[in-house]
Amino acid sequence: MDVAGKRVAVVGLGVANLPLVRFLQGKGAMVTGCDRKSREELGDRMRQLEEAGCALQLGPGYLSNLAEQELIFLTPGMRKNLPEIERARAAGAVVSSEIRLFFELCRAPVLGITGSSGKTTTTMLSGRILEANGDQVWVGGNIGQPLIEEVERIPPSAKVVLELSSFQLEDLTQSPRLAVVTNVTPNHLDQHASMEEYVEAKKRIFRYQGARDACVFNYDNPVTREMASECPGRAVFFSRQQELGEGAFLRDADFVLRLDGREEQVCRRGEVKLLGAHNVENVLAASLAARLFGAGVEAIREAVTTFTGAPHRLELVREVGGVRYYNDSIATTPARAMAGLASFAAPVVLIAGGYDKKLPFDEFAQAVVDRAKAVVLLGATAALIEQAIRRAAAESNREIPPLIRVGSLAEAVAEAARRAEPGDVVLLSPACASYDMFQNFEERGQRFRELVRGL
Repeated sequence: MDVAGKRVAVVGLGVANLPLVRFLQGKGAMVTGCDRKSREELGDRMRQLEEAGCALQLGPGYLSNLAEQELIFLTPGMRKNLPEIERARAAGAVVSSEIRLFFELCRAPVLGITGSSGKTTTTMLSGRILEANGDQVWVGGNIGQPLIEEVERIPPSAKVVLELSSFQLEDLTQSPRLAVVTNVTPNHLDQHASMEEYVEAKKRIFRYQGARDACVFNYDNPVTREMASECPGRAVFFSRQQELGEGAFLRDADFVLRLDGREEQVCRRGEVKLLGAHNVENVLAASLAARLFGAGVEAIREAVTTFTGAPHRLELVREVGGVRYYNDSIATTPARAMAGLASFAAPVVLIAGGYDKKLPFDEFAQAVVDRAKAVVLLGATAALIEQAIRRAAAESNREIPPLIRVGSLAEAVAEAARRAEPGDVVLLSPACASYDMFQNFEERGQRFRELVRGL
């Protein structure tokens, strides 16, 4: 893509798009940064953009001049059919994204990983396995720093592992040579028009594959199992629940790979440090994908038995007075929080609630009734979750666990600490996004760590 001398708009000036601005300017593009936020709200990013000599279009009219641009890069999650964007297309502008540009320029083979949950752990673990195998590896996408500034330095002999969100996938016109779909459950329905639109976005990770490419699917998830029938390349499954003729599976307590008529044992369940049944699936997915990407079983064993997990994912913060405090701030959906709850045999004092993503809480509420010793609720969804828990308890003729409503995370941690006894677990697993109180789940998790360390 030749951008030299072209008028280019980068829409959305979050931290992830700053490297894109620098890359495009380095190629001679005349870049205009567009964002709804004001100069004050952009803060330090504003200073970086001004130092780079980037023209700016800020505030409520930030999309007003898009029709004057030749090339437009949209931030992930932005609706592609806004009137200003449609007018720009009609005027001849090409609409793209940072991840789409990366795919167009990357010379190395890519392993792309998506899913409603588990994709970060699977991505990081896949990268660790390939590193243990001696490969030159770049890991990025929806985690870490964008790789667009590195793309021309990545040699064809290297391997790239990308976490890809539904928002990053929805405008791709090519798929990675090797892909993984960890699972698909309702998510982001506050931004996707429907569950069907969300699923279609996920399918793009394999939609443009060729016959020699491959995609790894979760056999235990009905949506992903059905997806596999549409895969143009080789569809391979992993399963936590049953033995497969080909793929990766858990047999008794053994992680097993079976490919091309050859069976290999990776390790025993007790050797894996990650908590929870959902992490069994992540290990199976990463092991299978890395094996298909050329990693040997010894490298797989070394990585999966030493990997302790990504931050904010069932992360043990500390033990205080015999109570263990776990940060699972990544649990921004009910399904994810259910997996967190199921990871502990000890009594759980749960901290939940946050921004409303328009997802149902019914199954989560039943899991809370079954597993939680007490529940501390906060945020915009506190009332909705409380109602769902009361309904679930009534329908199952079970006792309602103590429900405590608080106004802040600091109050939530203090209240949970008062309710917990030695041997208990205090679990931040909100079942909701963080946007009503925090910028993202990382900031929420970091605040939880600070509060727990201050107990």
